[in-house]
Amino acid sequence: MRTRFPALLAASAMTALVAACGGEAELSAADEPLRVGASPVPHAEILRYIDENLAEDAGLDLEIVEFTDYVQPNVALDDGSLDANYFQTIPYLEEQEASAGYDFEALDPVHIEPLGIYSSTLTDLADLPDGATAAIPNDPTNAARALRLLEANGLITLADTGDAAPTSLDIEGNPKNLEISEVEAAQVPRSLADVDIAVINGNYAIEADLVPAEDALALEEGAGNPNANLLVVRTGDEGDERIQELEGLLHSDEVRQFIEENYEGAVLAAF
Repeated sequence: MRTRFPALLAASAMTALVAACGGEAELSAADEPLRVGASPVPHAEILRYIDENLAEDAGLDLEIVEFTDYVQPNVALDDGSLDANYFQTIPYLEEQEASAGYDFEALDPVHIEPLGIYSSTLTDLADLPDGATAAIPNDPTNAARALRLLEANGLITLADTGDAAPTSLDIEGNPKNLEISEVEAAQVPRSLADVDIAVINGNYAIEADLVPAEDALALEEGAGNPNANLLVVRTGDEGDERIQELEGLLHSDEVRQFIEENYEGAVLAAF
């Protein structure tokens, strides 16, 4: 990780020197690397593709910082350690803004990672036994998505919560008497050996060498899915020319082709 303060001091000294010499050039944010936090798969992989193939021609100096959880990327964006992050959906962002008071701006959707139901013992949800155990992510947004996926496959019914995200407390019908446990999202794949079924985020499924299109017993629908992943910045920074360059590259034909060729339907372009 680069040390920020020496760089800032050096930039200030150079600016002062240019001014003293009567020069017209000035350093700006565009001269600094763009630090972007991302989940390892597929977000950091997509960013690395951009860094290695597209960024130089666009004049973009990209610095990628990987995170293995869903909390720290927003903490780091808020405290200025990052210029942007790329790992989350709008529903998750809205929940985080409400709970932590962040003032962030979401840019345009880039890709969708459908949640899936997986099992190490079953090949068909119809064979799920009475009293089966199920693991789902524990953050409010992904827990709600997981519960809706279970409902869509006839495993539970949920109360009408209006615009509010459902929780396990909103389960009204449970014909299989599922025992649902909530686990930190990154750890859900590791729980597969201990439960009958697990609802796993697409990126963590890929990291666990699962192929959603082949291994999932059920997947979220992609059409009309509000849970696209996107670039997020601090409010007011969306006009930063480095952000604009990266946003354009994330929505390029080259990135669409990279997604289509590398993720076998586990990641879908949302643009």
